[in-house]
Amino acid sequence: MEHSIAVDIAFLLLAVLAVVAGWRVFRTDSMVRASFFLLVSFIAVGAIMILLAAEYLGVAMFFMMAVEMMVMALFMVMFMMNPAGLNPMMMVHQHRLSIVAGGVAFVILAAMALFSSFPADPLPAGLDPVHSLGEEMLGDSMLIFESAGIVLLATMIGVVVLSSHRGRYGAAEEGSMPPGLEPGGDPAGQPEDDESGGGHAHHHHH
Repeated sequence: MEHSIAVDIAFLLLAVLAVVAGWRVFRTDSMVRASFFLLVSFIAVGAIMILLAAEYLGVAMFFMMAVEMMVMALFMVMFMMNPAGLNPMMMVHQHRLSIVAGGVAFVILAAMALFSSFPADPLPAGLDPVHSLGEEMLGDSMLIFESAGIVLLATMIGVVVLSSHRGRYGAAEEGSMPPGLEPGGDPAGQPEDDESGGGHAHHHHH
């Protein structure tokens, strides 16, 4: 791979974007926003893989993370008690343990990158890595990948079936109201009018 100052600049910019977006995942106050910040971080990592001549892995990262983060955001909107996952909420728990664990992991990974002796094993001339990877995935490992795909599909269907008996804010057969936008406030959305008869508006004023 030809080396140039443009590649160095692109790598630094993408690395900064990946780190900043990953940091914003834990600083934002919304699960949906956190999903999209995580998507941006993964896309930056995928672009770095392309710079490192791992085109297949970079493009696969784009497709996999785009679908995964979008599905996660949609599930947040559909099933979270917090309406659409957009109300302010704390995204980080066990702060001290999280800081210690993150610091230890960073030191270990940085030490491995700086002090490890990586082998110099160049690929044979003319080898097509995408073709070789395709033969591996579609050859002896075909049964493994197909089985994993069926298991993931069954898991997604099971999640939808298990969660469909309840509404976003409680049991569907009992009726419920979304939480308020402020602690102790009126429910979000348009509550049913008790004067219309038979309404299920559950107002809890404190």
